[in-house]
Amino acid sequence: MTWTSNAPFISPRNLEGRTALVTGSTSGIGAATASALAAAGAEVLVSGRDTTRGAEVTTRIREAGGRATFLDVDLAGEYAVLRRFAADATDLLGGRIDILVNNAGIYPATTTADLADDELDAMLAVNVRAPHVLGSSILPAMAETGAGVIVNVGSWMASVGSPFAAMYTATKAAVEQLTRSWAAEFGPRGVRVNTISPGATLTPGNEAARSVLDAMTATTPAGVVVQPEDIAQGVLFLASDASRMMHGSILAIDGGIGATRLG
Repeated sequence: MTWTSNAPFISPRNLEGRTALVTGSTSGIGAATASALAAAGAEVLVSGRDTTRGAEVTTRIREAGGRATFLDVDLAGEYAVLRRFAADATDLLGGRIDILVNNAGIYPATTTADLADDELDAMLAVNVRAPHVLGSSILPAMAETGAGVIVNVGSWMASVGSPFAAMYTATKAAVEQLTRSWAAEFGPRGVRVNTISPGATLTPGNEAARSVLDAMTATTPAGVVVQPEDIAQGVLFLASDASRMMHGSILAIDGGIGATRLG
């Protein structure tokens, strides 16, 4: 007897006909993710606060043959703002969102005593409240159709103790737990929810700390910083049918920083 499998594989246009919303996608990991999803055939909604950068990302995607639109939003805004954003995004994507990537996040790199109240409020709003409100607005429609994917962007720092940025790591741990609970709640109705966990990733927002990132990654198995495109490829996998058996998973794309110590 010959055993065969109908399991799908990643193909160049494996997201053809699907729609995707990527938060915080005007630069860095979000921009790379939007470009990767568009290259795989998805119609992508780029979002963020900077309209100039948003236009630049959508233009690059279109020039490469992809489909992209920009919608501005401040994810630290009121609940009504977030729900209106979810509704507008759904309308712009033709009435449905097949893939939601909760990528937006802020990272005040301070000690516990130095974290200002307004920084704490903003971090909780963008890193935890926004994914929850967007999920609560979008997940029910996905479940009703029996299909959909959510990829939350976490951090390798969510699973280790760190002497700096304690609250940031706590927000990313919250994202990981939200992923597990959403997988349990919505997985039986056809929606897959997973987290991608980046390592020390070089982006335009932390270029000034390049020497710190180099030092952090010098003793990892990879030996170099993670690039936004590395994370984007992981998101592409989680968004595709090739990861159909992944529910509530934490996929580390971190060069080994979370699992190993070489010195």
